[in-house]
Amino acid sequence: MRLILLGPPNAGKGTQAKTLTETFHIPQISTGDIFRANIKQQTPLGQKAKQYLDSGTLVPDELVVEIVTDRLQQEDCQNGFLLDGFPRTVFQAEALDDFLATQGKALDQVINIQVSHETLVQRSVGRRVCQQCGATYHVKFQPTTVPGVCDLCGGEVIQRSDDQQETAEKRIQVYQEETAPLVDFYASKGLLVNIDGEQSIEEVEKSILQVLKDE
Repeated sequence: MRLILLGPPNAGKGTQAKTLTETFHIPQISTGDIFRANIKQQTPLGQKAKQYLDSGTLVPDELVVEIVTDRLQQEDCQNGFLLDGFPRTVFQAEALDDFLATQGKALDQVINIQVSHETLVQRSVGRRVCQQCGATYHVKFQPTTVPGVCDLCGGEVIQRSDDQQETAEKRIQVYQEETAPLVDFYASKGLLVNIDGEQSIEEVEKSILQVLKDE
């Protein structure tokens, strides 16, 4: 099963990705995870990517494509994969199609999670992340037992710089301008399915799995 999850920042793609990878026994390929790991390790790539992420802008297409296509050639991707956060632009989508064609493969489905602007900002501004283990929380929907302290490891829980309201608004704007065109791109190929992301996590999961089951 070769899948893509589309949707604006904080639409819930990461949460659904974990369920899908477990269900179909495929790896989750997340550019966000790759960049955050490099940022934490303070690699040259991480330092460069951090500048883009902190300002709410996108990492250049060529750099992202190189990282992802290299990852897709690894052994654990031979029977399928789930792309979360890639492609972000039509350029990246076309590059992915070209790469898969050279491998004699193609995408099976593109899931587009739809969430209103107001909900996206609320989710972002309230999100908190553990600096030590990376666990995520939300001040309203999923608070820590002790304010500022991770339930899992006891690490400090903070608001990331890219979750500030101004940056969150900019990320949504960038998505609408550069990534939203992918909806039409994949719809024209008959691969796109829209999912209501305003539902509960469980209902979103159920909707997605039903679509894939029907396939």
